[in-house]
Amino acid sequence: MAKPTRQELQEWADNYIALWNAGDKEAWAENWRRMAPGDFRMLDPVGTPEKRGFEECALDAFDLFQPNVHFKIAEGTLFICDNEVAWLLENHIETEKGKIVGLSIETYRFEEDGSVTIRTYYRIPAHSHDILGDMYKVYLPEDPG
Repeated sequence: MAKPTRQELQEWADNYIALWNAGDKEAWAENWRRMAPGDFRMLDPVGTPEKRGFEECALDAFDLFQPNVHFKIAEGTLFICDNEVAWLLENHIETEKGKIVGLSIETYRFEEDGSVTIRTYYRIPAHSHDILGDMYKVYLPEDPG
């Protein structure tokens, strides 16, 4: 498998956001597998235990977060360099108290063998008794925050 082209990476990024926000898990997963049919590795965020495999790195997160979180790439922050994509992501989160926006820096490195390495950077929410806290009790049960 060749490294993805700039156009392929741009299309993947556009579809990543659009399909997530539409709640179309099947199409979102297909978008991922077209770009990365191989191994998945993810540090989400960096400093927490590594996640491995498509299900743990992508599908589990979709199931947990998508109903309450929608994405927007911050204006002017999508970068495509060689086989890597980086962005500043606005995470629009529905909570009991209304919508909040959390920011994350995310990088995606797509390799010629079809694998992808994902690294994210954000402040980990507290394990509190609200929607966001409950999601992170599941996602990061060891509470590194």
